[in-house]
Amino acid sequence: MTSATESQQTPPQLIDAKTFWRVLGERAIGATIVTARGADGPAGFLGLSATHVCADPPTMLVSIDRKTSALAAVLHSRHFAINYLGRDGQAVADAFGGRTAAKGADRFEPGRWGTLTTGAPVFNDALGVLDCVLEQTIEHHATTIAIGRVVEVIARGSGDPLVYFRGGFLKI
Repeated sequence: MTSATESQQTPPQLIDAKTFWRVLGERAIGATIVTARGADGPAGFLGLSATHVCADPPTMLVSIDRKTSALAAVLHSRHFAINYLGRDGQAVADAFGGRTAAKGADRFEPGRWGTLTTGAPVFNDALGVLDCVLEQTIEHHATTIAIGRVVEVIARGSGDPLVYFRGGFLKI
């Protein structure tokens, strides 16, 4: 058994990014598209780290890599929407995850997107949507953590989720 004193003297193990992502891939998560309307129009990204902070008041958190072009839209507009994709949304997830040639506003097909309170783009076929006003950002290494108050929601109440697991989407 290791004493507290001994464990404090052991240097922490360094985990490389590839190993970290491989282990994170062992958790199954619902695929989301995080969107905002910035100065240059609609923007978004495949958000695999969207989670709740608290229910009173309803608050959500998304982690945004500083290299993600949608970060500027979130910071400019002070809003974001989290769109939970259904199983039939894999093409949308692929477009926002950089797996297609579509970039920027070209990923927002006319007729498939609307808006709620904040004006952030909302995917019309999403299983659920959380429309958020940006309340706080936290800079942590190469990531901006965006915390937003939920101001409007949509819940379809039917349909199967698009689930991301081990680097790909599950075929349910």
